Amino acid sequence: MSADKAAALMKGIRPVTATDNYRRDIARHLLADLRRLDRQGKDNQVKMREAIAATRTTLTTLPGLGTVLAAKVLGHIGDISRFPNEHHFASYTGSVPLDASSGNNVRHRLNTGGNRALNSVLHNIAVCQIRDGGRGQDYYLRKISKGRRHPKPAGPSSDACPTWSTGS
Repeated sequence: MSADKAAALMKGIRPVTATDNYRRDIARHLLADLRRLDRQGKDNQVKMREAIAATRTTLTTLPGLGTVLAAKVLGHIGDISRFPNEHHFASYTGSVPLDASSGNNVRHRLNTGGNRALNSVLHNIAVCQIRDGGRGQDYYLRKISKGRRHPKPAGPSSDACPTWSTGS
């Protein structure tokens, strides 16, 4: 419900007891806080757009990257030229898996280091790109299907239930 609808509803309420008066006052204060926070959010959006425009970046043209995420990326990275290549950037964000191999066992584990806030932004961008289609979704589908068999249909199989193959 919007703040205006809540204010319209409150005008029709006539408190009867002292408790009702107190509840009405609390509701008015909460409504004033809601309006203030809404104003601050809108002002913040304008400031972020202006800051992004001042950098003359093309980040917001990427799918899945809006004003807020672009501002977070620019805030955490600053000048991208400080990273010699994409590998250094990936290491900084903590998005590169760590080698956990031993002997002939080649394994990798999750990297819990790096800039976790920036890693979270990259994750949100990836989720949006996978959800909305395009190159990100194509890449994701290619990666999850690589080296795996097609999934079996749901339900009992002849491996799980010997009677399934005989039809009885």
